[in-house]
Amino acid sequence: MVRVAIVAEGQTEAEFTTGVLADHLRRRNVEPTPVVMDGNVSAQRLAVDVVRLYRSYNAVTSLVDFYGFKRKGSATAEELEAEIRDLVHKSIHHHWDERKVFPYVQRHEFEALLFTDVVAFRSIGVDEVVIRRLQEVRSQFDTPEDINDHSDTAPSKRILQVVPGYRKVTQGKVVAAEVGLEKMRAACPRFGAWLARLEALGR
Repeated sequence: MVRVAIVAEGQTEAEFTTGVLADHLRRRNVEPTPVVMDGNVSAQRLAVDVVRLYRSYNAVTSLVDFYGFKRKGSATAEELEAEIRDLVHKSIHHHWDERKVFPYVQRHEFEALLFTDVVAFRSIGVDEVVIRRLQEVRSQFDTPEDINDHSDTAPSKRILQVVPGYRKVTQGKVVAAEVGLEKMRAACPRFGAWLARLEALGR
């Protein structure tokens, strides 16, 4: 079994890893282990965590949100991933094996994945009025990953606007499981590419 550490932004991403991702990856000879950061995500802090885990796992990646990423300036999610890799490389020096490290920054937020199929929100008991309002949000964007990251329009903020009291950790994993990884990867190209790389570790 290939062991991969996933540096997770918070408990929501950790629950997604131990539930939905793990069930899928174990069938492909990959065992993911979340390592929770509890917010305050920056390239420097992520690099420190990756270096710490590098020698204990077969591979190290991350699952953190672009939304709320500290000191990102005008950098894109892809540029932040490259910055993290560069910082890890500089720290590890000549022992560096780039195949083992592939940081992933979710654009723009984990909750974007849930907009892949908003009907899945029925699994947490919302009514059809809520489903229609969520679908109205989804229909404005080419992909769920395009739902923007402003303070009042990030994916999680949009969910909270129509599902008051939405609980990210407990309900997020339920909705994610209902959506399923195959739909997510088809609708969300960046997430799909990351999932494919995780699967490839088992080969």
